[in-house]
Amino acid sequence: MRVVIGGTLVGAAALGTFAVVSASAGSSPSTAPRSAVGKNLARSTHLSADAAGRAAQAVLDAAAKENQRVSVAVVDRNGNTIVTLRGDGAGPQAYEAAQKKAFTAVSWNAPTSELVKRLENAPTLKDIPGTLFLGGGVPVDAKGAPIAGIGVAGAPSGDLDEKFARAGAAALGK
Repeated sequence: MRVVIGGTLVGAAALGTFAVVSASAGSSPSTAPRSAVGKNLARSTHLSADAAGRAAQAVLDAAAKENQRVSVAVVDRNGNTIVTLRGDGAGPQAYEAAQKKAFTAVSWNAPTSELVKRLENAPTLKDIPGTLFLGGGVPVDAKGAPIAGIGVAGAPSGDLDEKFARAGAAALGK
């Protein structure tokens, strides 16, 4: 199994499964007047690296129960990879495909199997760099907003890939 963990959560405070990260686009709090700092802050919810790892492992466990060899990627709300696991025996194409499916799912906050249907009316969607419109990607949301995407590749069908991705998302609710 190959494990890659990327991204750093600076100033993260764990809140159950998720971590909250605040960022300032303005001047330093020590030099700015107090009222100006509040106007320059944005709050967003991100999946923690620990939660992403648990979700990815849940995907591999679900796939193993059906004797499938897959790779899984979990990306944050911005499409940056948090964790990628290449399951034993997964094909070489599965690693990159899983990342692209996860990116695609979080970008549109929809399962990639649904997004495939949108190509009929908007075929140029598939030309957006980093995307892959094949079944196997699901978004993870909190309060209706996307916070992560889980992509799976390597099973004989996108339906199976998506089933395993949903198992990873379900593991986050436990």
